[in-house]
Amino acid sequence: MKAAIITRPGETDVLEIRQVDDPPKPTADRVLVRVRAAALNRADVLQRQGKYPPPPGAPRDIPGMEFSGEVSQIGPEVYSWQTGDRVFGICAGGAQAEFVTVPASHLAQVPENLSWNDAAAVPEVFITAHDALFTQADLQPAETVLIHAAGSGVGTAAIQLVRATGSRSFGTSRSADKLERAKQYGLDESVVVGDDPKGFVDVVKRWSNNRGVDVILDLVGAGYFEANLLALAQTGRLMLVGTTSGSRANIDFGLVMSKRLSIRGTVLRGRSNEEKATATRLFSKHVVPLLAAGIVKPVVEVVFRLEEIREAHRMMESNQNFGKIVLSVE
Repeated sequence: MKAAIITRPGETDVLEIRQVDDPPKPTADRVLVRVRAAALNRADVLQRQGKYPPPPGAPRDIPGMEFSGEVSQIGPEVYSWQTGDRVFGICAGGAQAEFVTVPASHLAQVPENLSWNDAAAVPEVFITAHDALFTQADLQPAETVLIHAAGSGVGTAAIQLVRATGSRSFGTSRSADKLERAKQYGLDESVVVGDDPKGFVDVVKRWSNNRGVDVILDLVGAGYFEANLLALAQTGRLMLVGTTSGSRANIDFGLVMSKRLSIRGTVLRGRSNEEKATATRLFSKHVVPLLAAGIVKPVVEVVFRLEEIREAHRMMESNQNFGKIVLSVE
């Protein structure tokens, strides 16, 4: 099969498209999927750079954590899927290839209104956003959410899910253009963050009538941590999802205790198969119907051919994209 290969840690020139062996025939509860499209994630860039190795059992040199495609073969213990079914799903690696093998429970049915490219832009970001906001932060209708990196894939997914629930969202970005584009997906208010991250605190406080927000979805990391604590309301919940600005920060225990705050970190890639199955099941139950009805939708900035993977990585590293970068594997 054709696959994107990380030949060694380094810059984009270490990426190559090669012919490699097909995955083995699926056994037990595994499903072999003919990949039609795969999306690019920040984790793929970090893996290429040698900073984020895949978990045990995942391909060491084939990146890709989300995909759309057709069921090609099923294992003997698979009863939920049949050959030819249109599916999308998540994996710990290996999706940027013509075939990928995953547990049946890590797949969901692609709604008829989504193309392969649109479908590939969905699983990782919508599962991450739904799991963080609702399963872990227990977001309730009419609560308020602050979303950092609002123009990212997870950010645009979160904005739409917040709106669909009847809550309100406030977004930050370093790009005014991205924040303006995010309004069409339901972002209520926003602020451009400059060199001082604490600059967003006063704006958020005014927006929330000096109360603060109930939930913060932080895809940025250490650089925003102290400001996040100030921007949270009493009993607020901080969800740490990304570390693009670093992973170490100072913490004011007194502020956390006086506000009775909850701070929680989350990742999707390194979870057990059982945890991923639960997250995928809840996504299939609560989010896929919204996709089918057009209430929420994938946000795709650009589609590259798999052979253009170096250019795709360069775009992601430039932070120019709004929403997702997709790789077509047709």
